[in-house]
Amino acid sequence: MKLLEIKNLQKSFDGKTVLKDISLSVEKGEVVSILGPSGSGKSTLLRCAAFLETMDAGELSYSGKKVVTTKDGKAVYPSKSVMKEAHEKFGLVFQNFNLFPHYNVLKNVSDAPISVMKRDKAEVLEESRKMLEKVGLADKEKAYPCELSGGQQQRVAIARALVMNPDILYFDEPTSALDPEITAGILRIMKELAEEKMTMIIVTHEIDFARAVSDRVIFMDGGVIVEEGKPEDVIDNPKNDRTKAFLKKLSVNEE
Repeated sequence: MKLLEIKNLQKSFDGKTVLKDISLSVEKGEVVSILGPSGSGKSTLLRCAAFLETMDAGELSYSGKKVVTTKDGKAVYPSKSVMKEAHEKFGLVFQNFNLFPHYNVLKNVSDAPISVMKRDKAEVLEESRKMLEKVGLADKEKAYPCELSGGQQQRVAIARALVMNPDILYFDEPTSALDPEITAGILRIMKELAEEKMTMIIVTHEIDFARAVSDRVIFMDGGVIVEEGKPEDVIDNPKNDRTKAFLKKLSVNEE
C-alpha cells in the first residue's frame, strides 16, 4: 500500500525553481533515504510533503486519498478537515528539535495528542511515558529542554512524533546539529524503528547509516531526482556522474 504518493511536484522561491517535476511514492514499511548536496531541494521536498511549504503545482496523496491537486497549472489545497486528517498521517523530526521551551519533557511529548487530537489524557500520558522509555529518557519526564543535551532533545522530538501514531515519519537531517558520539545514539533509535517496519523518509548525509537501514535511496541534485534504487546500487555502484562526484567528495571529506 502506498502511504505517500507525490506526482510532478514543482516549487519555486522568488522565481528560482527549487523542485522540478518531482515524483515519488513510498510503500508501507519502507525506509527511503534522500541524499544530495546542500541546496538540492531535499528538505524542501519533505517540507512540501508535510505542508510546511505550499507546492506550486503537482499532486500529493496519503494512503490513496488525494490531498493536493492541480488545476490550471496551480496546486489546489483542500478544506481544513481534509488537511487535518492528512496531518495525522505523518510525524516530523527536525534538525533543530523544535521543542516548546516552557513545557517539560512529558508535556512536550503528550501535548498535541491531548489538545489537538482530543485523545484521552490518561491514555496519552501512559503512551508518552512508554515512548520516553523507548528512547532512553524515562527519567527525564520532568526536565525542561534547556536542561537537556542536544541528543536528549532530539530523542524527545522522536518520542513526540511517535506518540502521534503516524503512518509515516519524516526526518530532516536529524543528526546534523549533533556531535558524532551523540549522533550514534540517535541513529541507533532510528535503526530500531526501521527494524520495527516503521515507514520513514530520511533526509541525511550519514551515508553508512543510509546504506544500512534503507530499502531505497534517492539522490537529488539541482531540484531533481538524479538517481534512485537499492542502497547497494546508488551508494556503492552509482551510474550517474553527479551521484559519483557527490559520494567521492563526501568520502574525501571524511578521511
